[in-house]
Amino acid sequence: MPPPDFRVVVGIDFGTYFSAFAFTYRNSSYGIESQGDWPSKSVREPDIRTPTVLEYDNQLNVISWGHYAERRPIGRQIRNAQYQGFIVRLFKSYLGNMAQDEKPRLPKGLDYKRVITDYLKELNKVIKKALQHIQHRWSCLDRSQIFKIMTIPAEYDEKARYIMRECAFKAGIIDTLHSESLQFITEPEATAIYCFRSSEKHNLTPGSTFLVVDYGVDTVDLVTWTVLPNNKLSITERTNDFCGSTYIDREFMKYIASIVGKLAMRTFEENHVTFWLIQSFRDDAEYMLKHNDGYTKSIDICELCSPLKKYVQGDERKRMEAADWEIELDYETVKSIFDPVVERVLYLMRIQLEKSRATSTIFLVGELSKYLLRRIKSEFSSKVSDIAVPVGPLVAVSRGAVYYGVCKKKLLRQDILNLDDTAGQSIVEPSLGVNATTIRTLKHTYGIEIRSEWKPGDPPQRRTADGHIYVFKALAQRGTIVSDDCEFKYELMPTSFPHQTVMKIELYITCDYTAKYCDEPGVKLFAQLSVELPDAKVKLDRTVTVSLIFRKKETRVQFRMAGKTYGETSLARDL
Repeated sequence: MPPPDFRVVVGIDFGTYFSAFAFTYRNSSYGIESQGDWPSKSVREPDIRTPTVLEYDNQLNVISWGHYAERRPIGRQIRNAQYQGFIVRLFKSYLGNMAQDEKPRLPKGLDYKRVITDYLKELNKVIKKALQHIQHRWSCLDRSQIFKIMTIPAEYDEKARYIMRECAFKAGIIDTLHSESLQFITEPEATAIYCFRSSEKHNLTPGSTFLVVDYGVDTVDLVTWTVLPNNKLSITERTNDFCGSTYIDREFMKYIASIVGKLAMRTFEENHVTFWLIQSFRDDAEYMLKHNDGYTKSIDICELCSPLKKYVQGDERKRMEAADWEIELDYETVKSIFDPVVERVLYLMRIQLEKSRATSTIFLVGELSKYLLRRIKSEFSSKVSDIAVPVGPLVAVSRGAVYYGVCKKKLLRQDILNLDDTAGQSIVEPSLGVNATTIRTLKHTYGIEIRSEWKPGDPPQRRTADGHIYVFKALAQRGTIVSDDCEFKYELMPTSFPHQTVMKIELYITCDYTAKYCDEPGVKLFAQLSVELPDAKVKLDRTVTVSLIFRKKETRVQFRMAGKTYGETSLARDL
């Protein structure tokens, strides 16, 4: 089968709190475009992302998503006492290593795979709509010509990546489960690609070191990269901590709780949407922190969160009634809300820069507040002269994913990418992308069960009636250092029965270095696979070459006969 003729690349950032996508097409004069037309967007908010939120009715049907689901329910609850819908958010966290009791509770009848699939279905509808103008240019554009790159957290294991692929397939993003038109890249790698792509002005050359600070909703991720020869990138230091923008929101809610009462605030948060209350604070906080001109912000509880009033009791209620249910915020109060989180970010940056003193550039992306940006420049500009915010810092991940796909498939002209054409090099090694020299050490031994002749010294009880024995044949040994697309092969012959039409292959893993049999303690079945064999009467070579391929973000098994590929599948199980 000839390789797909990819003409379009779509980078999909399915995030815990917000999602986004960007796209480009072959020889586009527009470069990379980010989606900006989301359903029910707000003119007060940046519209290049949409919340990762779903609203279901009591029959478990999706009735809204994204911006609409984030903002609408509080109005419904006020107007309609019979409203029985519910909001589902933070469901992506089920794919991570978070303890089970810390994951958000899902309504009865919903599992996280179903919710992820439902969300991706809605996202895919918008992707299709966004690509319609491309189809006007190419009336013959086929779905198979769209190359999708989905970003994932760096800590995702093979199981999580496989689940993401399953959900993408069920959502209609790809036509077959193991389609080559969907590949993965980690979020830090995608961000680094995007920052490095914008580095023409920053004089990053082989040997240069740069720091990417991704200020997210929940976490802040700091990654130091070194530029290698041929413009490859390598991680030298990485750290992260829970001090993202949502922690400023939490500090604000703690302050409100100190006035209305902790129990009242907790009860309100458990039963109502806090979006409008937090948004009102955000709207004026940046102005107050910049100007410090005596301006005060009034939080009107009756207007923004009237249900809160019924939970406020005792002395707190008396004080609020006396204040006509308004809470005043001045400069010092707002600063005290921001500073604990900002100081934590600055501390992490100090530690990271101390570890990599040669850092020449700092790139800032994500949920950056202007106050945080001013504090960072104030403290570090004397140590690192080049502190930059790339265009579109909120969508650095999705745009970086597009650049990865573009370079991998060589879709765009050199001048569109703004690359160094004089050296004939792209921002990343075209076939592999960022950190093309990535290596990893296998944590398990991978092998298959094969049938061989029983020999003296083999366990008598394992001898079959026809004088054979089934043993564990290692394909890739634990401790082996592998690079991207590293391949391990083994040839299998069907049994002597000429009528055999299917060969079953069982792949096992173990932490043992010297496993002999597949039923030994610690040897686990990883996958059961099968390949159809040609009829023996046709006299074709029925030798099956089994290839175990360690790709950048997936492990795959491939079957070949007579030089042709007859099957390829992604693998992921509990390890």
